[in-house]
Amino acid sequence: MPELNTPSRTMYVDSHCHLNFPDLHQDLPGILASMTRNAVGHALVVSVNLQAWPQIVDLAETYPQLWASVGVHPDYEDVPEPTVDDLVERAAHPKVIAIGETGLDYYRLSEPLDWQRARFCRHIAAARQTKLPLIIHTRAAPQDTIRMLREEGAEQAGGVMHCFTESWEVAQAALDLGFYISFSGIVTFKNARQIHDVARKVPLDRLLIETDSPYLAPVPYRGKRNDPSLVVHVAEHIAQLRDVPVGAIAQASTDNFFRLFSKATAHPS
Repeated sequence: MPELNTPSRTMYVDSHCHLNFPDLHQDLPGILASMTRNAVGHALVVSVNLQAWPQIVDLAETYPQLWASVGVHPDYEDVPEPTVDDLVERAAHPKVIAIGETGLDYYRLSEPLDWQRARFCRHIAAARQTKLPLIIHTRAAPQDTIRMLREEGAEQAGGVMHCFTESWEVAQAALDLGFYISFSGIVTFKNARQIHDVARKVPLDRLLIETDSPYLAPVPYRGKRNDPSLVVHVAEHIAQLRDVPVGAIAQASTDNFFRLFSKATAHPS
C-alpha cells in the first residue's frame, strides 16, 4: 500500500455528512469537539444543491478538518440545473475534493425522469473533466445507475457508492468500475442482512465509512440525531462482522479516503 499524506496516528474519517444542515450547523462547536474526542479527524461535507454550496465551502475554508464537494442531489426536482461548467468552476476550489452527490433515485419520484438521468450525465462529465471522484447516490435504481456509470465512462474519474444498501452483485459491478463502497449507520441495524453480507465481502482497500448525518444514526443511537462523531460505531460494527480489530477498519478506511479523495492530501489538518 503506497505511503499516504495522512496523520500518523489511527483516526476515523466521516466520508459523507451534511454539517451545513440546520440541526447540525447550529451545534457545530459541540459536534467538532465530539469529533475530536472520538478521533474523527476529518469529514467530507457533501453538497446537495448549488444554493447551499457557498455555506459548505465556508465551513471547509474555516475548519481544516472539513472538506467539501459540489453537486446536486437527484431528489431535488425544482432547482436550477447545474451545467458541466458550473460544476467544473466550483470544483477548482482547493477544498472541493469530489463531485456529487449525484446519481439516480426512483424511490420518491416517478417517470418521466429524463431530467434526473441528464443531470447524472453532467456530473459524470464534470468528474471526468476535473479528475475528481464521484459521490454516487442510488436508490431503487441499481441497474440504471451501473449502466450509466459504464456508458458515461465514470471509471475515468472513479468514486464511491455512498450509503450502500444494494446487493453484493451491485457492489461487485461498482468495484469492477474502480469504485469504493461506503457504509453508513444502516450497517449496524439488526435486520440489514444484505448490507452485512456486503460489508464482510468488500475488499478492505475499497471500504469507506460515513454517517450521512444528520440521518441514519447507528446503533445505539438509532432514531436520534446523527453527527460525524458517531462514525466510530459504523467502524466498530464492520469490525465485528469481519472479525478484525476496529483499528484495522479505522486505518483502512482512513487510508482509503485519502487515496480516493487524493486532492485532500494537499491540505492535511
